[in-house]
Amino acid sequence: MEVRKSNPEDINQIMNCIDTARQLMRESGNLIQWTNGYPSRELMLDSIKNGFNFLIIENDDIVATFDFIIGDDPNYAKIVNGTWLNNEKYGVIHRLASNGKAKGVARFCFEWCFSQFPNIRIDTHETNIAMQKVLEKLGYEKCGIIYVSDGTPRLAFQKI
Repeated sequence: MEVRKSNPEDINQIMNCIDTARQLMRESGNLIQWTNGYPSRELMLDSIKNGFNFLIIENDDIVATFDFIIGDDPNYAKIVNGTWLNNEKYGVIHRLASNGKAKGVARFCFEWCFSQFPNIRIDTHETNIAMQKVLEKLGYEKCGIIYVSDGTPRLAFQKI
């Protein structure tokens, strides 16, 4: 597998990954994450334009998408029921989505991001058990709870 930045021409395949990931979440019992059209096509196009969106490629096919941003995430400014491991500059991974055609995508994504910037924060829904297991296997520590812009809680993880 390899990583490359996405471009606007990739949007249909990006949205396919997101739709497939949403469906897999529902099938695994995660009924509350990525509802009401989130993440939207417009949001993903903005992410591409800002240079935050990346693709995971296997055998010349797009198999996953994710956003990787180095810098402060306003949702991470306040954490409850715990604390971040440090207050240093960090990278954030958002909106990881696979089309289901490759195994080990989450592991590959998290390891690639950590190799780019060795201080990573990430959050996930309490119901996203699969994501939590991958994070814990890779040495991410559960730090507490953050609240996203719509006011809903997320489990917060960090690896340094």
